[in-house]
This record gives sequence, C-alpha cells and structure tokens, in this order.
Amino acid sequence: MIPSNNTPFGNIPGEDLLNPTLIAQLASRIYNEVPGASNVPKNELEAATSASSYGNPEAVTQNAPIPGNTDPLDLSNIGNLWEHEGGSPESYQGLGKESFQQPSSSFDHLKDTNPEEYYFLKGPNASKEAPLSAHADNLVSQQSFSGNKESAPSLQQFVQKVQSVSGGFSENKQVAPFYESLGSGLPSDHFDFSFLFANAQTHVKPEAPGQEVKSPYYFIHEPQKPGFPKADIFDVNQIRKDFPVLHQYVHGKPLVWFDNAATTQKPQSVIDTLSRFYSHDNSNIHRGAHTLAARATDAYEGSRENVRRFIGAQSTSEIIFVRGTTEGINLVAQTWGRKNIQPGDEILVSLLEHHANIVPWQMLAKEKGAILRPIPVNDRGEILLDEYSRLLNSCTKLVSITQASNGLGTILPVREMIQLAKRYDVKVLVDGAQSVAHLPVNVQELDADFFVFSGHKIFAPTGIGVVYGKKEILENIPPWQGGGNMIQNVTFEETTFNGLPNKFEAGTPTVADAIGLGAALDYVNKVGLKNIAEYEHKLTEYGMEQLRQIPGLRLIGTAREKVGVLSFVLNNVPTEQVGRYLDQEGIAVRAGHHCTQPALRRFGVESTVRPSLAFYNTFEEIDRLVAAIKKIQYR
Repeated sequence: MIPSNNTPFGNIPGEDLLNPTLIAQLASRIYNEVPGASNVPKNELEAATSASSYGNPEAVTQNAPIPGNTDPLDLSNIGNLWEHEGGSPESYQGLGKESFQQPSSSFDHLKDTNPEEYYFLKGPNASKEAPLSAHADNLVSQQSFSGNKESAPSLQQFVQKVQSVSGGFSENKQVAPFYESLGSGLPSDHFDFSFLFANAQTHVKPEAPGQEVKSPYYFIHEPQKPGFPKADIFDVNQIRKDFPVLHQYVHGKPLVWFDNAATTQKPQSVIDTLSRFYSHDNSNIHRGAHTLAARATDAYEGSRENVRRFIGAQSTSEIIFVRGTTEGINLVAQTWGRKNIQPGDEILVSLLEHHANIVPWQMLAKEKGAILRPIPVNDRGEILLDEYSRLLNSCTKLVSITQASNGLGTILPVREMIQLAKRYDVKVLVDGAQSVAHLPVNVQELDADFFVFSGHKIFAPTGIGVVYGKKEILENIPPWQGGGNMIQNVTFEETTFNGLPNKFEAGTPTVADAIGLGAALDYVNKVGLKNIAEYEHKLTEYGMEQLRQIPGLRLIGTAREKVGVLSFVLNNVPTEQVGRYLDQEGIAVRAGHHCTQPALRRFGVESTVRPSLAFYNTFEEIDRLVAAIKKIQYR
C-alpha cells in the first residue's frame, strides 16, 4: 500500500499505513458523527466487499482482482478505473466510473451545512465542550496505533474539516477518493470528504428514487423538511405522520389517544433510534475498549448533553439518569433527605401532588421525626400563595412541588414559590413530569435545587428519567445504590466513589432508552416548545369550552393556567364506565384517581375521567370526544 505523507491532523510517526485498528477507529467515529456514514468500512476486507454495493454485488467476488491491481485488497489503484478505456461495466467488477459519479444534488446537503446542526461542534450557544469529542479523543489515546498520543486526531477537528469542504470534484481529483484513502492511509488534504459522505448518504438505505435517507441517531440533525412546523406554522397533520401508533383502528374506530398524561406516544425517529442501537451498536458503556462500546458510550453521553441543553443545566455532571420521576424523587429523599432532614423539620408539598411526590417524603418524615405539610389550593385548583407564604418558616427544610398537576392540569407558579422558599434558605425540588413536554424549562433561571422528569412523558421510551441537581449539592450527598460504575476503587476496608454523575448511576444503565430520550428531545426541539405550548393552549381552551356545554358534566380543575388535562365527572355515570364506553368509540382516556387522591378529595370526588392532550391531538378529536360523551348520557 502507498502511504499518505500528508494528513489534515498532522503526521503520526511510524503509523502512516492504515492498519485494521486505525480503520476500525476511524470508521466508528465517522459512523457516529457524520450524517449517513453508517456503511463506512470497518476494515480492509469490508472495504473491498462494500465497494461492490456501488455497482453490481453479484459481479464481485471476494478475491476478484481490480483492474491495475495485483492485490485484491489493495484499493490504492482504484482510480485506474476512471481512466480504463474500452472496458464494460462488467469488466470493472462492479466498480465502474458510473458507480461512483454522483449528481451535483448529492453534495448540496453539505455545501450549506450549519455547524450548529452538530451538537458536538462548538457554536455561539455552546458553553462547554461536548462529552462526545472528549470521549472519542480519549478512546483514540487508548489505542496503540500511535506512538505520539498528543498528535491523535481530534474529532472536533475532523468534523470541522468535513464541514469546511464544498461538494464536487476539482480538476486534479480523478480518482475515487474514499477508496484511495483506504488504500493509502489517513485522508490527506486533497481528500474529497464530501464525496465520501455524499456516497454514504446516498447508499445507507436504498429507498425509492428521490426518497430522503433519514439519519438514525438523534445527534445527526436532518435538514428541515417542507411543511415541517416553523415559528408561525403548526401543521398537526404533518406531525401526526411521525407517530405510527396513531394510525390504527380500535373497535372499528380511528384511535384517539387522549391518555397523554399517563404516557405519550413515540415518533418514528425515536423508534428507529432504538432499533438502530440494538441492531448495530448494542454494548455496555464506559469501560469497553472496542468499537461498539465507543459508539454506545458516545450516544449515551451525547444524550446526557442533550438533556443538559434542554433543561438549561450548567453541566452534564448535574444530569443523572434514573428509571423515571418516581425513582428520581426517591433518590433525592434517600440521599439529600436522609442526610439533612432532622426531627422537627418541615417538608412542604402541594395538595396537587402525584403520590410519587408525597409518599417518599411521608416515609422520610416518619423515619426522621419530621413533619409533612400540604400547601392548599382554591376551588379552581390553583395554589394559594398567601397560605404557602405563611407555611414557610425557619423549620422548613424542603419544598417539593409539581410544575404541572397530572390530575387537574394546573400550572404552579414555581418561580415565585422558589423565590419565596429561598428567603428561608429552603431547598426546592420540582417535579417536571407533566411540564417538560408542554412548557420551556430552564433550571438555572428557576433556581431549582432539584428537577426530575420521566422520558415516557415526553415521547421517549419508558424506563428512563432524569434527576437534575445543583453540582454543589450533589457533591456533598452520599450515593444511593452501590455497585459497578459508581466506584473508583474498592477494597475490603473501604470504597472510593466515582465523581458526578456516575456516583449516582450504579450498575448497567438503560443505555438504549437514554439514547431514545435524546432522540425524543431532538424531535421536540425541531417542533419547538413555543409552537407546542401555543397550539396546546388553543386545544385546551377549546376542549374546556366544549365540555362545559355538556349538561351533567362537571369539570374538575379549572385553573386559568393549565396544561391539557380535562378531568371531569358525569352525573350518575361511574367514571370507570365512562372510560369503557369511550374505549368502544376508539377514544383512550384514563379513568380513576390518577395517583392524586388528596387532590381529588379536595373537590369531593374519588375519581375522574381524564382526557389529556398532546400536540398531535386535533380539534376534530375533541369533537369526537364531546359527541361520545353526549351519546353516553343517553344510553
């Protein structure tokens, strides 16, 4: 093979020739970080066989020589094919010139690429280096292919190089650059990156002619499609196409999913991300020395960075992955709570809380001899701020409140409540399970000490959630569970714990679900929380108005500020029976106490029917709900 004497990353002494380790490493990094590059060969044999995919697969055999080559795996002279006179496509063994040529449109997606589309590229809003780059460089430094670890190529530099190159060929580029590079070492300065990525983008997944190939991972941002919601446009019909579960019939009727407060449906991008991970990259994370472990770790830590940006945290060290909101609250109760709550201390929770934000504090209060006090609400289901202010005192150590009620939909004034609590140096936990999918959240602006939410409430998989905690607090509380990943050193005498956030992530995490959460947050960002909030507000107002007009129906929870929860009861019809009748009409709602028994009892009921809305619901679906309720009344 012919070594390349000039690389964009500087010379790596003694390692100019491309070896299998370096191929695998380079392929892994391209695979994860460059749109559509998932079929970059991982070794020389795969490079030879993958070349056949550009022509006629059946015309190529593993040991078939390439014209001008004596070694079937030496692709350095593949450029000869471009000048081969008089040969038929068959004589090129599937690697003819026509197989490599691409229309100019193949490069268009690279010409105007905005580096901000890649979260691991520093943009104007990037405050810290993304973990993906650091991890990739660490992995490179662990490999033995370079005698000079300091000269190991930087992922940041690599991708920026890609972004700086326009598409097309120059006059002196008369070879197939990708295959030349595989035969001659690391990509040189004249290497046409855009050719490689355009080919990969075109050949990742052969679809119908003209059909766009979707990027499988959340951190590969696709170009905005025509008709996708913009700042002043919200096309719900376009949105609904992304959610396959919505396009089915239940009892012969089109499904209406009005159970979003219990769990949300998943867009195809999230489903594809999970499938892609398990099909191609499944591995445990952090300590593996192999390529799949690097891919899995990059995607997992990339998702953590995605969460950080989404909720406005200062550092990824403040983002802890858990199974969901319930586990997150219990983690805080069993770590910060057990260390700081003393006999006689008081913990405040609102009357609107989910049981998951009552029971852990109740258990802790009984264990510590503390007092749990409820914050009252008015007849609309709104917090009485004056009463809340009077409850705060020098004995108050914690306020734990939801940002939006799952039973009534009330949006609590958490910013004001946090400010009042800080006057007494009280720590505040915010349960964001019902808010993150509907309202923009910035934990630093809120000044919340803890913020928790579940992935499945924001279009992500079940089994994944997040605890945000201020770094200075997390550093001073003990871990909750012991095991792998959360340790630095273990002896029979003592254990040294890992740093943040690993200290709180014992054992094998739900890697795929965390990656799916990243994909879901990217999807929400594409639609835009501002768009979502505005559309859902109109939908909620319409739904409330239509339900008010039904005789015998009583709305439970009529706060002026609320998310799309439309709880109600019907005179003389049990809530469970209403739920079953609605199901026969293809309408899925929740009927019961919704794990908010204290809140419902404040309004004199034990259960309600709870339609709950998301941005993929429509005004027509609300009309179907209203018609079905009226039908139930006259059965």
